[in-house]
Amino acid sequence: MTGFDIQLIPCFTDNYVPLVRDPATGTVAIVDPADPGPVAEALERLGWRPSLILNTHHHPDHVGGNLELKARYGLTIVGPRGEADKIPGIDRAVGEGDEVAIGSIAGKVLDVPGHTAGHVAYWFEAALAVFVGDTLFAAGCGRLFEGTPQQMWASLNKLADLPGLTKVYCAHEYTEANIRFALSVDLENPALRVREVSVKAARRLGEPTVPTTIGVELATNPFLRADQRAIAKELKLADASPLAVFTALRKAKDNFR
Repeated sequence: MTGFDIQLIPCFTDNYVPLVRDPATGTVAIVDPADPGPVAEALERLGWRPSLILNTHHHPDHVGGNLELKARYGLTIVGPRGEADKIPGIDRAVGEGDEVAIGSIAGKVLDVPGHTAGHVAYWFEAALAVFVGDTLFAAGCGRLFEGTPQQMWASLNKLADLPGLTKVYCAHEYTEANIRFALSVDLENPALRVREVSVKAARRLGEPTVPTTIGVELATNPFLRADQRAIAKELKLADASPLAVFTALRKAKDNFR
């Protein structure tokens, strides 16, 4: 198996920007550059020169570094076709099934709308890595700013179908808060209790909880477990469809404090 060298660069209060390097060719991609300053500082420290930006969606905390980094490094910006008019400096618009390579490692674009209407993810099978932006979080999922519950449920199921060992690189450090909500709707899940302990320990040490894996999310993320009877029962939706349960979960999370 061919793997990436990946460095997570913290930006703002809770963003992560993955710097992704193919060790065979030295090719470097930046995923969702929130803030150009910390990204450029990290690149200089590492001695990496990027040739690509991969944007998952148009929100400013994902594309805010595009133009400054493009001017500095002369790189190519790849972004979602459905949001091309909102992606600063875009050179290549992509959608479902398109190929995107980082050096010698080829990946596929997945359409995963819900958080935004044209959101995409980048899936690199050979590296067992997927960059999901704000669609799937560790123990959570993105808010539905532009899409529908039906779209997001379908998008999450598309990601859930990836191999269990796939590393999931989401864009925010939301895991502790997400687990607090998860425990309110999936209290009898022992795997979730174990995860709570490890996440709290990591955060006490200032360590990231990203990446996660598809397998961990299937075991502990309530938004991927909307088809589980225990969660439906907790929401008093025992006879409802998984979509109805997911919709109720998303609404409950929006109002959770």
